[in-house]
Amino acid sequence: MVDLLLVDHPAEGVRRLTLNRPEKRNALSHPLRGALLDALVAADVDGSVRVTVIRGAGTCFSSGYDLGGGNEGHELPFPTTPGDGQWPRHVTDGWMGIWDLAKPVIAQVHGWCLAGGSELATGCDLVYVADDARMGYPAVRFGVPDMHFHAWFLGMRKAMEMMVTGDSITGTEAVELGWANAAFPVDDLDEAVLEVAGRIAAMPADVVQLNKRAVHRQMEYMGMRAGIRAGTELCALGVHSASMAEFLSEVAESGLTGALQQRDEPFGDYRAGVPESEG
Repeated sequence: MVDLLLVDHPAEGVRRLTLNRPEKRNALSHPLRGALLDALVAADVDGSVRVTVIRGAGTCFSSGYDLGGGNEGHELPFPTTPGDGQWPRHVTDGWMGIWDLAKPVIAQVHGWCLAGGSELATGCDLVYVADDARMGYPAVRFGVPDMHFHAWFLGMRKAMEMMVTGDSITGTEAVELGWANAAFPVDDLDEAVLEVAGRIAAMPADVVQLNKRAVHRQMEYMGMRAGIRAGTELCALGVHSASMAEFLSEVAESGLTGALQQRDEPFGDYRAGVPESEG
C-alpha cells in the first residue's frame, strides 16, 4: 500500500510532510487529512523538530477535498458535533488547529491550490509559493466555502471578486495581496523553503513558540478566528440553496466530472487540469 503521507528530514530541525496522492492531485481524503494532522501533532511534541514543511507530490499542492469517492468506507479523522454545518466546522477546526501548535508550519505551494487545499495552506503559519501556482475556490460557483479566509488575507475587494466569480490567482498575485510570503520559480521552491525553515530552526525554540502565538493572538483579538467560525454557518445555509440542489442533480445525471465541466465551461478554466476534487 502506498503511503498517503511521506515524511523526511531534509535539514537539521526540519521535518517535511509530503501529500502523496499525485494521481489524484493530492485530493484531501479523510485518511490523508487524518495522517497529516497526526503527523503535525507528532512533530509538535518531538524535541528534535523546530519547524514543519507541508508540500504536495506531483504536479500540485492540492486540488481540494476528495469528492470522487476517496472517502467511502472512512470515518472523519476526528469527531465534530453533528448537525447542519458539521463538515465546515470539522475542516475549519482541523486547519485552524495548526495555529494552536507550538511550532511553525510552512506551506510550500506549487501548481493548483484549490478550495480545501487553499484552506490547509491558509491554516499554516507561513506560505511560500511557486510563481506560477494557482490559488482559487471554484466551489463558490455552486456553494459557499467552508473556511472564509479570503477577506482576512486578500483584502475586501479581491476577496469579493474571488467569491463572486470563482476565479483563481497566481502565486505572484498571492504574494502581492498578502496571502503568501514570497514566490519563487518552481525549480527553486524546495531550496528557498528549506532556507527559511533553516533560519527558523536556528532560532531559540521557546521564543519562536511565544512569537508565533503573539501574531495569532493579535489576529484573534481582531476577530479573525470568530469570523471564520461564524462563516461555517453560512456554508451550512448554502447546502440548502436551490443552486446546490441543481448542481447535485447534475452530478446524479452527468457524473461529477460532467457537472464540473458544465459549471466551468462559461469561464474557460479549471476543468482542463483538475480532477474530481476541489471541494
